[in-house]
Amino acid sequence: MKKAEFVDLLKEEGEFESKKDAEKALDGFVKAIEKVLGTHESVELVGFGKFEVALQKGKSGKVPGSDKTYSTPDKMVPKFKPGKLLKDVVAAHKKPKVNKKK
Repeated sequence: MKKAEFVDLLKEEGEFESKKDAEKALDGFVKAIEKVLGTHESVELVGFGKFEVALQKGKSGKVPGSDKTYSTPDKMVPKFKPGKLLKDVVAAHKKPKVNKKK
């Protein structure tokens, strides 16, 4: 789903008067999450999930087909842990299996 489609859905579900109001609310939500995660704090929305920051360890490896090696530094990355209610909603709406013919 693209942002424009999501804004339409948000307008409908959130009972906003206009798409502009719904988009403003969505942008405000995203900016607020970014601001909190930028301070390495977390945001927990009970039932929905938790936005948090975690340390991703650096990696090292070898470039296939050569003797070259590489390494990446440790870095902080955003993470999302879904809450129970969100997990239950997703589990209740399973996609049907599609039989692929060869």
